Amino acid sequence: MELNIQGLVDNRKCYEVIRQLRWPKALSCPHCGSEKVIKKGYDDTQKERQRYGCKACDSRFDDLTNTVFAGHHQPLKTWVIFLYFMGLNLSTSQIAKELNLNKDDAHFMAEVLRSGIVENKPTIELCGAVECDEVYVVAGHKGNPSAVKKRDGLGEEIV
Repeated sequence: MELNIQGLVDNRKCYEVIRQLRWPKALSCPHCGSEKVIKKGYDDTQKERQRYGCKACDSRFDDLTNTVFAGHHQPLKTWVIFLYFMGLNLSTSQIAKELNLNKDDAHFMAEVLRSGIVENKPTIELCGAVECDEVYVVAGHKGNPSAVKKRDGLGEEIV
């Protein structure tokens, strides 16, 4: 018996999780940020994908608008499983085989997901005291090889 992992994942549940992660407090328009949003039915091709209308800026959007998942032909559950497999450190070729995808499609999906992660990476702000032990720095000695030559404990150059 062959097990198809896509049969174990529910597309409806994936959309529910996306909504919870995207709008943890209140639904808001991705275009203007207003919370004056109404539901406008579901997508014609993906019945789990909720559509919305913004009363403030009169724009229309759905669950995936302005996300890395928007505008692609693969179902959301395929993207979620793909992302999960990437987290398990499977190669793109292995993922393509597991999900029965064309290798080119799998490479494209991996690139889209990686770029989305990089674009949304939070800026790191360091604060407080920083301590370093046993640091050997060679940067800044370009063009001055004598500055990085090994020396013995007496300061004499080792040949």
